[in-house]
Amino acid sequence: MEWGRRRVSRGMLPLLALHTANEYYRLGWKPPVTAGLLAANTIIYLRPSFVDSVLPTLNEVWFNPHLILKHKDLKRFLLSPFYHMDEAHLVYNMLSLLWKGIQLETAMGSAEFAAMVTTLLGMSQGITLLLAKSLLLFFDYDKSYFSEFSVGFSGVLFAMKVVLNSQSADYTSVHGLVVPSRHAAWVELILIQMFVPGVSFLGHLGGILAGILYLWLKNTYFGSDPVTIVFKGLADALSWPMRFARGLFQRRRISGRGTVGRGQTRRSSSGVWRCEACTYDNHGVLSVCEMCGTARDGNGLSFHQWSSRQSQELPLDELRRRRLERFGS
Repeated sequence: MEWGRRRVSRGMLPLLALHTANEYYRLGWKPPVTAGLLAANTIIYLRPSFVDSVLPTLNEVWFNPHLILKHKDLKRFLLSPFYHMDEAHLVYNMLSLLWKGIQLETAMGSAEFAAMVTTLLGMSQGITLLLAKSLLLFFDYDKSYFSEFSVGFSGVLFAMKVVLNSQSADYTSVHGLVVPSRHAAWVELILIQMFVPGVSFLGHLGGILAGILYLWLKNTYFGSDPVTIVFKGLADALSWPMRFARGLFQRRRISGRGTVGRGQTRRSSSGVWRCEACTYDNHGVLSVCEMCGTARDGNGLSFHQWSSRQSQELPLDELRRRRLERFGS
């Protein structure tokens, strides 16, 4: 099999896309970081032409402790979670990411969620590497773990499961077994290792330990962590053009759609003045009333050569008739 070539879906990815669209359609607020992670993993798997030339092949990013330590290969360390062996591997992980990501990002906010995912990715990879090296040094487990090749987002997903269930007192079903939610990750680790061949035990274990370490650090450190601060700054910088454009469109337009009130002429901080003759509220840049044509200050000629005094002395029926003549045509 050629790992570096573009791939075509065999039918599972359209179902994933349909399920994702349905989930997001039902949400009032659409979690953007979760959507971005889903898209990134899927694009890397499919390798469309516009990114194919810049993406490393799967053989270049396998997570292998021996190669990472020997060559100090950060590419394998950082990119291997975003690569998947086949379509079933990708879809299973993305469905899990969709469910966990929506809940966590909705509860935490996008910036803190992005910081958490970044931290968990680094921690799970680092702990897996440390476990593999420790097993080699102390137990001479070379073939089993230190030379193992693995890819996939499941280590981060196990860490997210630990964080998600950390405060839960409920029970959940793990492949048919009802267990306390706080212990679900450990039960799933054992069941997957027993019944799914070829999975990375150390990768999943590293994810669970990363989740536990993350929670411990969160409980001992008060305030926003540095990674969250960085992501909030990036989010503010990236969203500034949108906020600026939204502010432009939300400014009040100059129009004749005012309101009719009572009282004397008034000027407000919002740039609205009230006509003395008909009490219509006009935009601040207009010099004559758009309802009856009276000059703004009440002492000049109107649009129809009326004076303020004449307008005020007109009977109410006559004023209404002239308004109809002005706006009825």
